[in-house]
Amino acid sequence: MNPPRKNRREFLATVGALGGASILMASTGARPGHAAEAAEKLAVDGGTPVRTDALHAQPYGPQFYDDVEKQELLDVLASKSPFRWRGDDSKALQFEKAYATHLGVKHAIGVTSGTTALFAAMAALEVGPGDEVILPAWTWYADYDSIVLSGALPVFAEIDESLAIDPGDIEHRITPRTKAIVPSNLQGGVADMDPILKIARKHKLRVLEDFSQCVGGRYKGKFLGSIGDIGINSFQLGKTITSGEGGAVVSNDPTLFERAVRFHDVGVIRSPYAEEFKGGVMAAFAACNYRMSEFTGAVLKGQVQKLDTICSRLRANAKKVREGIADLPGLKMRKTPDQEGDLGVTVFLDHGDRERRDKFLRALRAEGIGASGPGGSVILPIDERIEKKSTVHPDWPSFNTPQGKAIRYGAECCPRTIDIIDRMGGVIMDPNFTEDDLKDIVKAIRKVYLAMHKA
Repeated sequence: MNPPRKNRREFLATVGALGGASILMASTGARPGHAAEAAEKLAVDGGTPVRTDALHAQPYGPQFYDDVEKQELLDVLASKSPFRWRGDDSKALQFEKAYATHLGVKHAIGVTSGTTALFAAMAALEVGPGDEVILPAWTWYADYDSIVLSGALPVFAEIDESLAIDPGDIEHRITPRTKAIVPSNLQGGVADMDPILKIARKHKLRVLEDFSQCVGGRYKGKFLGSIGDIGINSFQLGKTITSGEGGAVVSNDPTLFERAVRFHDVGVIRSPYAEEFKGGVMAAFAACNYRMSEFTGAVLKGQVQKLDTICSRLRANAKKVREGIADLPGLKMRKTPDQEGDLGVTVFLDHGDRERRDKFLRALRAEGIGASGPGGSVILPIDERIEKKSTVHPDWPSFNTPQGKAIRYGAECCPRTIDIIDRMGGVIMDPNFTEDDLKDIVKAIRKVYLAMHKA
């Protein structure tokens, strides 16, 4: 059945609500009059804002909490057994199996956080004193700290406009001491894995995927975490699915997985993994206790069932906004090596410099749309404790080798990263933004962008 036709007045009213772009191009093939849009007075200059109630993205996972997570938690309470090693009815074990299946990997182990997942992965890769690990200059502290606390030396590479490590800035940083590369997938974006893997294979290096900020992201059809030698992620509040805290280590390599399992559980390997690996192929070694509790496993067992829904909604919403602003003159958006695999967490524009970026963000916020620059990570080399190479003990091995003493951090080692972070900014998306919310985002971006770019 065909939808009812709109009269001219209804049609024009709808066009106005959309900011003009999508409907005019789809219905008439024409582009809107940019000059007319640019003439509208910005709210930051005293004009009428697009909306009066500020629109902000909220943490994704908790928006999808319902009776599924509730029942899983009630099951744990009723069992009076919240310790994870409780046989096949363990919620943590059930989550691990479901998560591994979802990502298309052979093995997954739950841990207490993304940070402890990194420590377990470093132990699995046998990263230690004398080794070097390459990581992006813009990522979270835990990537750096896990290298240092393993006794190894962090070596920073620049990022590119995808906000991930620049594959072209890796190879010249490799030395005979390099052990691994850590490509972080940040703010819902995917790192360009093919050239990274090519470099790693050429130099016989390991690749540790940190996909904490892109759980559910894909690269050329493969889920992040299934591409490198080992992968880790966090389930902290700001991640795609969440239990407040928590993390996972994933791998297709049974030896790496066994080392990670042992490291997260005081050096031992228990059922069902003891049976799966026939008692294991290695002896116990000095390790930690990063075991996931049944309460955390219960929430994540429920959340993993909703991962596809969250990701598909994010991608769909971001796509609508991108399409609604696609005709803007001179538009330069955040780079991605795989638009379909990108989660759609951000609709970021490259504004050319920090001054213009900040002006755009202030104006967008005045229109009632939450706006920000890149977040959730830090330009690590310019952090004071990192620039000073502060450690837990003055004799810590990372910075007491000739290479550790010689290496210099600070702004001079990542000027391009600083520049890129300073000029990027836009809107953080939400899986539950409504059609009206998306229309307001499009309208506000167009209004501010065209006002700033008018002749």
